[in-house]
Amino acid sequence: MAEKKRDAESGKDDFHFAALSLSEKHHDTCPFCKESLCCSCREIDEEFKKVIEDKSYQHELLASLEENPAHSAQHKILQRSLSTRSKAKTFCHNSAYVPEGIRPTVIVLVGLPARGKTYISKKLTRYLNWIGITTKVFNVGDYRRRKTSETSHGFFDPSNAQASRLREECARLALEDVSHYLTVEGGEIAVFDATNSTRRRREAILEHCAAANFSVFFVESICDSQAIIEANILDVKVNNPDYRNLNDKEAALQDFLQRIQHYKTEYEPLDEQNAQDSQLSFIKIFNQGERFLINRLQGNIQSRIVYYLMNIKVGYNRCIYLIRHGESMLNLLGRIGGDSDLSERGRTFARRLGEWIDERCCDKDRPPLRVWTSHMRRTIQTAAFIKTPHVLSHWKALNELDAGVCEGMTYEEIAEKLPTEFANRDKDKFNYRYPQGESYGDLVARLEPVIMELERQSHVLVVCHQAVARCLLAYYMDVKHADLPYVRVPLHTVIRLTPVAYGCISEQISLDVACVDTHRDKPVNTDVARSSDDALSTLPEHY
Repeated sequence: MAEKKRDAESGKDDFHFAALSLSEKHHDTCPFCKESLCCSCREIDEEFKKVIEDKSYQHELLASLEENPAHSAQHKILQRSLSTRSKAKTFCHNSAYVPEGIRPTVIVLVGLPARGKTYISKKLTRYLNWIGITTKVFNVGDYRRRKTSETSHGFFDPSNAQASRLREECARLALEDVSHYLTVEGGEIAVFDATNSTRRRREAILEHCAAANFSVFFVESICDSQAIIEANILDVKVNNPDYRNLNDKEAALQDFLQRIQHYKTEYEPLDEQNAQDSQLSFIKIFNQGERFLINRLQGNIQSRIVYYLMNIKVGYNRCIYLIRHGESMLNLLGRIGGDSDLSERGRTFARRLGEWIDERCCDKDRPPLRVWTSHMRRTIQTAAFIKTPHVLSHWKALNELDAGVCEGMTYEEIAEKLPTEFANRDKDKFNYRYPQGESYGDLVARLEPVIMELERQSHVLVVCHQAVARCLLAYYMDVKHADLPYVRVPLHTVIRLTPVAYGCISEQISLDVACVDTHRDKPVNTDVARSSDDALSTLPEHY
């Protein structure tokens, strides 16, 4: 026993020494990083495995590293390593998208102003968070606006040495925050949104990321279509934070055009023929998706990013209508799931929906309306009265969340017969999986192909179910997983989604047909031993 204890203590000492002697790389020439960071990740050796479960020793070691400024790099890398191993993934416990041990990724945007970089970065971040990969945007322009109120084109003139130094400082601060997010806060992907238009800037970013052991993927947006550029520039007059408070919109436009010219004088696109660039991982997007060039794609994360970017539609002139089926017979009884027909009020809603669509969606200048339903009777019946020329498709992926053994039961019956299951679902509704059924996390994974196809459409009506509509709305409105299962999606209401430059506008339009309320808020008490009254305190009324 004493021998084993000595071995364990020896293992701790060896590991402590290894942690303190992690190799460091100093890169004083890097304008973005003045401190040394660990230059490469290391295999976790046997000594680490012996002490990884010893929480008290972990705290002791972290404290000793933190006390000594000379060991800041080792402290960061150890903190990251331990937090990664203890972190619970938010996306479905059994199907995380980022396996343990995969390096954090920095996505670096590249391109001239008015090429849709911020649109791409925000949209990509929203998608990655939706599928369960913790992602955050770091916009260098936001850092600049916090440092100075100067926005005129002269500030971006390469010959303006003082302004250039300030812009470099802002980029450095943003990169420091990227490192903190990925090493301390547990982030998995950081999106570095800036022009990053010169090789010198990109080399500095690469050096900073290599020192911190982050993988880097470049996304460059190139536009040579004058129509696309003009549309993006016109959008600047309304949405660009630099000009939002400027009353003279024409002056803002002219100033922005001159800013673009300043960037053009030193712009160096990524070049697959260049010896240095050819070694990088990147995607080049031409004219917002007309064609793509992909170089050295590596790993699952980069593949998913490319798959998404090749499917998104950048144009804003489109509309998505999202509705639940009309009230069903099982809705009246308060039973979940099933495949019942519409109630009388549900059929009234279906007729009124057909009239509403016929009045508003018969624009001859637009392509025919696409109508998507699930395979379930209540959604097909809801779409049956639409007369406007349309293309009808039935998606199995749009079927309601599978409640497994609870299909067709009321909440009261579940609480009485399966109280533990009922309480566990209330504790973590997104990750909870019904016995022999699905979780909201499973549903998000099932709906990913639907999102990809929705991104390619310009005019579509989706007739679906409550849980499905919640997941789709969460994607467009950037709703966190914890809040997703409680998004309110009332029956007999049309939700119109209009993608705009930096997000999406959501409008709810009631068609004034009475119906039951099926929304259930999270109860305060989620303990298994709670009373029946507590368990059913937020139950919606039904007939």
